[in-house]
Amino acid sequence: MKFLHYGKDGGEYSTVWGFFFIEIKKMFSIVLLKFENGSRDAFHSHAFNSISLVLKGKLIEEHRWGGTEAHIWGDTVITRRDTFHKVTSYGRTWVLSIRGPWAKTWKEFIPSERRNVTLTHGREEV
Repeated sequence: MKFLHYGKDGGEYSTVWGFFFIEIKKMFSIVLLKFENGSRDAFHSHAFNSISLVLKGKLIEEHRWGGTEAHIWGDTVITRRDTFHKVTSYGRTWVLSIRGPWAKTWKEFIPSERRNVTLTHGREEV
């Protein structure tokens, strides 16, 4: 559980920082995300469904199985648990995100290692 917490979102190699207004993983989270320029080298799914609003900047969402979407100021982005993607920010991008309850696991694919990973809370490998 987090209240008014600032820290990395997505692990140590992530280029995303979050100001967590509230995070209760069993229920919901509200977080202001700051995407720094670039991306880390991993496709990932999510432990939660979310709805997000791009407040400023530009994101490119590349889906692992094909397809790319651009998200700019004013765009609403729906991300489902099974969305398997990599997000790249062009410059700094600000996003307000409301997340639903967390599942126990989610997945990552690291192209440089050609490795699939299943993660659980604390980003621990299962």
